[in-house]
Amino acid sequence: MSEKGYVSQIQNFSVNDGNGIRTTIFLSGCPLRCKWCCNPETWTVKPKLAVFKEKCVKCGKCIEVCPTKQKNCVTCGRCVNVCSYGARKIVGRYMSVKEVMDQIRKNMVFFRESNGGITFSGGEATFQQNFLRALVDESYSIGIDMAIETSGYFIWDEVKDIFEKLDFIFVDIKNMDEKEHIELTGVSNKLILENIKRIGKLKKETVVRIPLVAGINDKEENITAAAEYVKKYVPNGKIEILPYHNLGEGKYETIGLGRFKNEFVTPGSDEVDSVKQLICSTGVELADYR
Repeated sequence: MSEKGYVSQIQNFSVNDGNGIRTTIFLSGCPLRCKWCCNPETWTVKPKLAVFKEKCVKCGKCIEVCPTKQKNCVTCGRCVNVCSYGARKIVGRYMSVKEVMDQIRKNMVFFRESNGGITFSGGEATFQQNFLRALVDESYSIGIDMAIETSGYFIWDEVKDIFEKLDFIFVDIKNMDEKEHIELTGVSNKLILENIKRIGKLKKETVVRIPLVAGINDKEENITAAAEYVKKYVPNGKIEILPYHNLGEGKYETIGLGRFKNEFVTPGSDEVDSVKQLICSTGVELADYR
């Protein structure tokens, strides 16, 4: 219970991250840099200062209390405390296992009534593997249903014991072509695909998610290859299509990363339906937790 880690957010009463009503714990840190990422605040293992310029009235109070006069933010939070207009916010915080579990326990009654539980997300949930392990062990000891949302990019032997205690696994296949995967995410897909094989051998309830970006990874060749891979290596595995959305684009400038520079297109409903039909034609069942 003494282990500590960085938590980007704890979202209660979630119904999109597994079965029933869930508490989703977003852990900071991710080794991927997906060009369409909607959660850039989770990339690194430290809190971020979010500045909402549209709420700022330029009163100057934030500058007065800033120890560096806003030349080099140390996320001390002093500017947040004096802002009366909600223009500044610290995203993420350092938490102990006990602090996280105390929040989880408040929702136990909802878990029992809905067959829900907790979901570990990110960033990449395995990035802080010691913190994740401590949370999983504690939750396992009191019988909480546990799911994980993962990119699949991790060293299997380092986290195998964690996955063996989980009840449900969401894992991504972003692109089957290695070269394209590197261009889109910054890393190879070889480790991810090997880990999906290993996940399949656990024979746990597994959903492989494909974040669908029009003109990027929606080609018939890529979708068919992904579906065939799931069919071969994940017994009874399902596929969920997650159409790209631009809801996270505003975050980039808010946390000091500049304007979102990439231009991606949300696939239309007809295109999504065609992709789903293609998957079904391979014999793989669809899932929908959105």
